[in-house]
Amino acid sequence: MTRREWAWASYDWANSAFPTVVSTFVIAAYFTRGIAPDPVTGQAWWGWMQALTGLAIGLASPVLGAMADAGGRRRFFLAVFTALMAACTASIWFAQPSPSWALWALASVALATFCFELGTVFYNAMLPEVTAASRIGRVSGIGWALGYAGGLVCLLVCLVLLVQPDPSPLGLDRAAAEHVRATAPLVAAWLLLFAWPLLIWAPPERRGGDWRNGFGEVLGTIRRLPRRPALLRFLLARLLYTDGLNVLFAFGAVFAAGVFGMGFEEILLFGIALNVTGGLGALAGGFAEERLGARNAVLFSLLALMALGSAMLLVESKLAFWVLGVALGLFFGPAQAASRSLMAQMAPPGEMAAHFGLFALSGRATSFLGPALLALVTTATRSQRWGMAVVLMLLGGGAAILATLPRRAAPAEA
Repeated sequence: MTRREWAWASYDWANSAFPTVVSTFVIAAYFTRGIAPDPVTGQAWWGWMQALTGLAIGLASPVLGAMADAGGRRRFFLAVFTALMAACTASIWFAQPSPSWALWALASVALATFCFELGTVFYNAMLPEVTAASRIGRVSGIGWALGYAGGLVCLLVCLVLLVQPDPSPLGLDRAAAEHVRATAPLVAAWLLLFAWPLLIWAPPERRGGDWRNGFGEVLGTIRRLPRRPALLRFLLARLLYTDGLNVLFAFGAVFAAGVFGMGFEEILLFGIALNVTGGLGALAGGFAEERLGARNAVLFSLLALMALGSAMLLVESKLAFWVLGVALGLFFGPAQAASRSLMAQMAPPGEMAAHFGLFALSGRATSFLGPALLALVTTATRSQRWGMAVVLMLLGGGAAILATLPRRAAPAEA
């Protein structure tokens, strides 16, 4: 791989610590068990927060992506949202284990998630510029694999340095949950420490464009979608199945903590195991995609996730949950990495960031729907299992639409 390809892929190592530690395994579980009045209420509150955040991301991402296409400021926007994400993540430290701090915790996570997702728009849009078209699937898969590896190493650091030691060598007060809260500023420092290679070696910025044209460009991009039926169907499919994946990521630790009574240390170990299998799956999926095609790689991964996810909702044994969860990790990476490379293959070359804005929109436009359905079902049934069942419906709907796409994607006309 070239230096620019490695620099691009290394950003996944940097920013994947946020969804791994904050959104999925540590802070989400801490909010449910340490801040919210009870686990069921915590899952519902977390769901509404994710829903509102997803709506804001869906509205902002296409416009900012089109602005970056018009003005050539992808590296600038990526740097801004990276810095803001680090600041908002660090602020989670102040959320003490009391319901009175619930609003602070939810607001901090919501703002950090907003910046994370918008930064990803500009990061993804750089992919066709850092590598050849024939290597997009491989480089995308290596990026996802590095992301899982980065999340894994950050989780290990959290476990060994902060969560496990008792008494803490850093003087952290376990009664005030400081050993858990400290994982948030650690993630912020991790992001700033490892994000710099891409910000330095990113493709050069284009000059002379007017970023204000982005508002008109995004409207034009949306108007042209009906003339690109395959691209439109892919975005609709991703709208559904990414919503299901987002619910899995956002509520996996919440479910494990509430249903199986996992503590923070066990959740960290579970997250470490998932990141190992996720990284292996992403790395293998990137090479398999070159033979199967991106569409087939995504479809196979979704079907496997549905089968394993169904079993996880039915089992009563914690050991069975562990085994199924670790197997589930093998298919997270291929589903995401192949989706990214499929978008890079189908988008017109001159409208890459705008289409990755739509790509983010398709992953977030209805992202309020999954958490909102989960919150409603959880509240109505008082059951976390029934709440998580909405994931299967979303993955199935996305897979059904994706199956109508051609086996091999072709770029849309600009």
